[in-house]
Amino acid sequence: MEKMFCLGLVFGAVGGALLVANSYKARSLVKKSQADVIEKVNEMMDERLQAQGSQTSEKKQKN
Repeated sequence: MEKMFCLGLVFGAVGGALLVANSYKARSLVKKSQADVIEKVNEMMDERLQAQGSQTSEKKQKN
């Protein structure tokens, strides 16, 4: 069962890579999706850094 799952996972990954490599539309869709994900991750990291910065300044004010 696990062997078949791993085999299916490998074939799916290879098939997806071949599809993206040979299709301009698929390649552009992947690039656009990657850019969207990177943008959202950067926004989330900026929010977290700001939240940590405000917590740090509050602790300094209390001391």
